[in-house]
Amino acid sequence: MNTQLKKILLTGGMGYIGSHTAIALIEAGYEVVLYDNLSNSKYSVLSRLEIITGVKLQFIEGDVRDNTKLEQTLSNHKIDAVIHFAGLKALGESVERPIDYYENNISGTISLLKAMSALSIRTLIFSSSATVYGNPEYLPLDEQHPTHATNPYGRSKLQIEEILADVAKSDSSWKIACLRYFNPVGAHDSNLVGEDPNDVPNNLMPYISSVAAGSMPHLNVYGNNYATPDGTGVRDYIHVMDLAQGHTSALHYLKHQAGFHLFNLGTGKGFSVLEMIKAFERASGKSIPYQIRARRPGDVAKCYAKVDKASTEMNWKASKTLQDMCSSTWSFQKKLQIFDKG
Repeated sequence: MNTQLKKILLTGGMGYIGSHTAIALIEAGYEVVLYDNLSNSKYSVLSRLEIITGVKLQFIEGDVRDNTKLEQTLSNHKIDAVIHFAGLKALGESVERPIDYYENNISGTISLLKAMSALSIRTLIFSSSATVYGNPEYLPLDEQHPTHATNPYGRSKLQIEEILADVAKSDSSWKIACLRYFNPVGAHDSNLVGEDPNDVPNNLMPYISSVAAGSMPHLNVYGNNYATPDGTGVRDYIHVMDLAQGHTSALHYLKHQAGFHLFNLGTGKGFSVLEMIKAFERASGKSIPYQIRARRPGDVAKCYAKVDKASTEMNWKASKTLQDMCSSTWSFQKKLQIFDKG
């Protein structure tokens, strides 16, 4: 088993979390290869990453379902480990397009596992989600909390976790970590990379920043009658660079730990939608108009993590504040207009 991990393939590496993780890995001394079909990312991210890191990066445009191309990439670049970000991720869209979500997310993972198996690459970090928990039975959510995914996106993540657990049981040389993200927000301090979806934003923070920038008229707040202090939903938001550091910690952990491992990556704190709006107004100096809408099916009142396991076993803990999250998001938003949108 390889304990000297050096070269890491990032599927979906040009996306929001993948690009920030690439920076963290390079800063930690790893070499990275980016693999992405650019379905929800931009080619211009590559040059921005090279400016940030000072490294000429290797990028392969390819789909994670293309087993032959994946196998060639793993072999040609002598990959030691894979971080698997590639996948469709919009909760609402998954309800409308379940076949696409299962086909892309699950088939893509199986394709990756086949390619890794063929080349005896046995170290994998999977980009999972707190969505697998569903409606919380208790808070904070720890890794032992029952899983009750309530939409196709969450179920695809959960089914992949189950597949990975079975793979790890089948062969003791596998080293697999599933990282259950809570709500990634923010941007790198350079303002060169951040959350920049190709379509209308699905997540709260990029939508708020679009409203602040004037490209969206107002924010829709879905539900103000939850059992929370101000009636709006409470979520655990984590700065994307803290999340990126979680992947370097997981790689270090897997160098010495075989088997299948689950970790929550969050802050352990919850903020409501209205608290997020107020924090962003402070960071941007802009007013954020919003309209209250009916609750969305499947949304829960509160969701935040227990992060003790990641702290104890991986020596990882989120350090950035809500102010950091909002300020970096706004700084990136202001830079967006100068980027090549192609």
